[in-house]
Amino acid sequence: MADELELLRRANPVPVDGPHYGDGPLDHHAERRLNRLLHERPTGRRTRLVWSLATTAVVATTALALLLSGPGTAPAVAAPRPLVVQADSTPVPLEELADRAQRQAAAEDAPKLRKGTHVQSWSLGMSDDKPPITLPEERVVRWQADGSHTELVVATDPRHPGRPVLRDDGDPHLVEDGHVISSQTFPPSWSDAPPESPPPNDTARLRAYLQEASYTRTRLTTPELLDAVGALLDHWTLGARESATLARLLAGTEGLRPVGQVTDRLGRSGQAYEYEGAGYRRMLIMQPSTGAVLGLETVFTRAEPEYGVKAGDVMDYSAWMP
Repeated sequence: MADELELLRRANPVPVDGPHYGDGPLDHHAERRLNRLLHERPTGRRTRLVWSLATTAVVATTALALLLSGPGTAPAVAAPRPLVVQADSTPVPLEELADRAQRQAAAEDAPKLRKGTHVQSWSLGMSDDKPPITLPEERVVRWQADGSHTELVVATDPRHPGRPVLRDDGDPHLVEDGHVISSQTFPPSWSDAPPESPPPNDTARLRAYLQEASYTRTRLTTPELLDAVGALLDHWTLGARESATLARLLAGTEGLRPVGQVTDRLGRSGQAYEYEGAGYRRMLIMQPSTGAVLGLETVFTRAEPEYGVKAGDVMDYSAWMP
């Protein structure tokens, strides 16, 4: 129980010293941190509490069957398959990728850092007694000069343009492609705490920045570092210099190995780097010439029959766009 409590404390998405209100909804990063509880546990046993915290959707078998068997256009409800590395591709070491990114950052027309994000995500919602389902959505966050920002979240799956998308707001139902889940405008915020503050262009300072953004005083493990990268990209669209610094930091990360070329779920070509954990695999996809992070995928490598999870199921995937 002590290990479970410590994991919950470290995964707390709204700590008392954080920049968000404690009674606010979980953002994309908070959901990812809670999802990490599913496979960062020191033991194989998972409690109902942990699964309920990580759940983003619960759906009954009969209701899902009705949705899938009903008339009309076929819905985009199929879970994504894991990305596959091209068999004849040559892995590019992260050190080489970082060198490429550094050269790109020196170009006059290199992209600049911009606060805000555009991300497409797929997340597997599950419980201990209902079949899991995959919910795709797209989120666009734009900041204004006065410090205010807008957030638009829509239900869509770019793999199946124009097809209805499955949502679960208490009961499973289909919505039209592009259905607005939420559209909000937030007042000015002047927080200077990571990840609200701009990321530094120095690997040592960036590591400290990501550690602070993770609300921990200890050096980040590789899975925690990848989570922190996701949190950074959920707040900022990195420029060439920031991408080069991040690539250099990742080049020194233990257990993150190059595996070759992949085509991501938005049709972009990238270099893949994998980390093997206990019962899961994380894949980081990076743009080959600029070092920009394109996506991050988590896949189960062993089955969890009690939760309807099979080896090879995609737990979550995020694809960031300029």
